[in-house]
Amino acid sequence: MRVERIDSLDQAGLEDFTSLTDVALRRKLEPEAGLYLAESPKVIERALAAGHQPRSVLLLEQWLPKIEPLLSEHPDVTVYVGEAEQLEALTGFHLHRGALASMHRPAALDPAELLATSKRVVVLEDLADHTNVGAIFRSVAALGADGVLLSPACADPLYRRAVRVSMGAVLQVPWARLPHWREAGPLIREAGYELAAFALRDDAEDLAEFVQAVPEKLALMFGSEGDGLSKRALASSTRCVTIPMEHDVDSLNVATAAALALWAVRTADAPAQHS
Repeated sequence: MRVERIDSLDQAGLEDFTSLTDVALRRKLEPEAGLYLAESPKVIERALAAGHQPRSVLLLEQWLPKIEPLLSEHPDVTVYVGEAEQLEALTGFHLHRGALASMHRPAALDPAELLATSKRVVVLEDLADHTNVGAIFRSVAALGADGVLLSPACADPLYRRAVRVSMGAVLQVPWARLPHWREAGPLIREAGYELAAFALRDDAEDLAEFVQAVPEKLALMFGSEGDGLSKRALASSTRCVTIPMEHDVDSLNVATAAALALWAVRTADAPAQHS
C-alpha cells in the first residue's frame, strides 16, 4: 500500500470520501461509480475476506498499524492519512471508527442462481430505511438463512449505513435484485419455494402455527415500514403469516419482525436436522 498524508481537502484521490452525509448524492454516485464504502477496520477486514477489491482508504494516523496488514496483498492501494479535523471536514461527520475504505462493488448475483443454491431466503420489498436493511442482513447471517432477495426499489445494502449496521453481514450474505413482480413471483415459486408474506390480514396464519410444518424451501417476505407489502407482492405469495400482537400494538419494526420469523423457522428446523 502507498501512504499519503493529506495536505489539502482538494487533494487528488479523495473524491470518494467527500460529502458522505449527503444521502441523495451518495445514493446516486456510489452505485454509478461502481463503489461502496466500508467503515471501521472490522468491516474493511470482512470486505477483504469476501474477496472485494479496495480502491483507497481514509484513516487517522493511529489506525495505520491496524490497517497495514489487511492491505498486505494490495500494494497499489493508496491510504490517505489525516487529522480528525481534516477527515471531518472532508466527509461531513466525525470518523470515530477510525478508518473508511472505498471498495469496488462485487458483480451482481443472478436471483435464479441464488434461489437454486438456497433453502431459506428473505425477500424485502421497497424498504427505504438503510438501518432496517442492515439489521435484517445481520439477522439473516446470525440465524442461518441463505440469502436475501431485494425488490428493484429496495434500499441499497451496500450503502454506508446499511453496511455499518449489519456489522459487515451484507458483505457475507449472498443477495440479489429481483425483477418486477410479474417475473419475480413465478421465478420464486417455480424454484420450489413457499413464498410466505408477512402481513396484517384476517386470513393470515399465526407464525407459531406456520412453523409447525416448515416447507423444504421457504422465502419469508417483508414489506416497507409504512405501507407494508404491495398488492402485487401479496398476490405473488403462496401463504400469508402474521405475528400476533398484544396491548393494542399494531405491528413490530420490520427488522424485529424479520428476526423473530427467522428465529422461529430456525427453531422449527433444528429437530428435523437432528432427527
